[in-house]
Amino acid sequence: MKNLKEKKYSILSLFSKYSFVVVFMFSLLLPVVFIGAATASPGVNIDAKIQNPLGGGVDTIPKFIEAIINIVLIVGIPILVLAIIYAGFLFVKAQGNSGELEIAKRTLLYTVIGGALLLGAFVIANAIGKTVEEIKSTT
Repeated sequence: MKNLKEKKYSILSLFSKYSFVVVFMFSLLLPVVFIGAATASPGVNIDAKIQNPLGGGVDTIPKFIEAIINIVLIVGIPILVLAIIYAGFLFVKAQGNSGELEIAKRTLLYTVIGGALLLGAFVIANAIGKTVEEIKSTT
């Protein structure tokens, strides 16, 4: 077993000693290979384009912000509904216990504040977007 470990480490040491030669030769030959491939057929025209991962409709910053707000609304509204249902269960579970009622009231208050922020962000973003579009159309 000891002999196998020594062989393994000797192979690794040989590999580490000569790996720089392989990397050096690869770095020298790689440009030659690509230049040879590029000059082999000079009539080839390569047209590379970056695809928009958000789709064709999102090509300006206002449209990007609108898409983000729509995603936040799609995710946020169900979470808001579940939070309101959870606050209702906390009220039912409290059964008159003042400590648990305070927790349920605080949960409902924070849920309503979160819903107002969600709705407010949507309204403000739409108002700004419409204003910008109106300014662009008049000039």
